[in-house]
Amino acid sequence: MRLFGRYDGVARPIVTYGSNPVLHRRCVEVTAFDDGLRRLVLDMFASMEAADGVGLAANQIGVDARVFVIDCPDAEGADVVGYVVNPSLTVLDPVGEDPAEEVTEEGCLSVPGPYAELPRAFRARVDGVDLHGDPVSIEATGMAARCLQHEVDHLDGTVYVDLLPEEQRERLLAEAAGPGGDLPA
Repeated sequence: MRLFGRYDGVARPIVTYGSNPVLHRRCVEVTAFDDGLRRLVLDMFASMEAADGVGLAANQIGVDARVFVIDCPDAEGADVVGYVVNPSLTVLDPVGEDPAEEVTEEGCLSVPGPYAELPRAFRARVDGVDLHGDPVSIEATGMAARCLQHEVDHLDGTVYVDLLPEEQRERLLAEAAGPGGDLPA
């Protein structure tokens, strides 16, 4: 997958939890592989970079489309950089001494501030297509595998705090909202 000036796009505002219904429903499959999709991917990379993130789903900038971008280190510290259109996630079996899953802190640009420990598969693969509709896969371990799972969850309408017990979720959302009580829009 060739990446083209990936941070040449325009940073868009990040949608926060509860502020836009697109964040809380399954995104639609991409059917138009045109310059609009190319611009979206560029803008997503720019938005992720501007927000100091390691991954971003299209609905996090208010776009109802099954697309995500990633720039995140794997278990060995190598950067996993790419994008996938219409992704499907496969949790992979451990290899050698790898654990099946790991529990580490996870955060989200759409829930600014707090982090929570969450179990995720240590190894995962996402299959989908690129900007031209050609098949593409990203396989990763560690934090990058966590990111793949996190972004596909977003495209399915699930934010990481939705996977936590209700009391913990409410506490984290209140922390993200701050003293005014509302998450920033």
